[in-house]
Amino acid sequence: MKENILTFRDVKLIYHTVRGETVAAEGLSFTVKEGEFVAIIGPSGCGKSTLLSLAAGLLKPSEGDVLRQGSVGYMLQRDELFPWRTIEKNLLLPLEIGKKLTPKAREETRKLAEKYGLGDFLASYPAELSGGMRQRAALIRTLAMGPDILLLDEPFSALDYQTRLRVTQDVAEIIRREKKNALLITHDISEAISLADRVIVLTSRPARVAHIHELGFEETNPLKRRENRQFSVWFELLWKELNA
Repeated sequence: MKENILTFRDVKLIYHTVRGETVAAEGLSFTVKEGEFVAIIGPSGCGKSTLLSLAAGLLKPSEGDVLRQGSVGYMLQRDELFPWRTIEKNLLLPLEIGKKLTPKAREETRKLAEKYGLGDFLASYPAELSGGMRQRAALIRTLAMGPDILLLDEPFSALDYQTRLRVTQDVAEIIRREKKNALLITHDISEAISLADRVIVLTSRPARVAHIHELGFEETNPLKRRENRQFSVWFELLWKELNA
């Protein structure tokens, strides 16, 4: 039986402001299992990104528990590469900050870059790369720290549609090949279906789990999933649940 890598157990989160209390989430319970890719969708403003802050330990729940097995890597909506640093130096930045930049870590990061098509661009600067290549660099930078759980906060939302499809394909391949556990927050139903093993649907604020679906696709390739006749069936169901 697969181990739970991430567990939300009856989580409640309350924000306190000068105007009073705001309940952002209540009664949240779900898991991410070993080797699993989970996507979370929900109405705009329901607090999806707040879940990632809870998962990363940046926020503590007001009630309930968030349990993690291992370290966390966080991939943001934009690549956030520093324009004055080369791609290689951008990839190594988390290791520098964490004081883990050993010769072995440097070599492993370089191998990751070469493995996933960035080997020829290590001396380049972010402005010289396409948006898709920069996002790939952002993922490799996250992987360089060796996280056990990848938290993906709408990482493709800043890209145009064609680039988005291609980068989604790249990221899915890298995550699956590196055998990483992933939790994706997205507002794009198609993206969730094309990437995830399970999709969690949240209610409007305060966020609760409305539905959890095991998608059951045999293929993990996002483009092939979009061609599967079950894709439109899942899309229609999730659309109805999201807009109920």
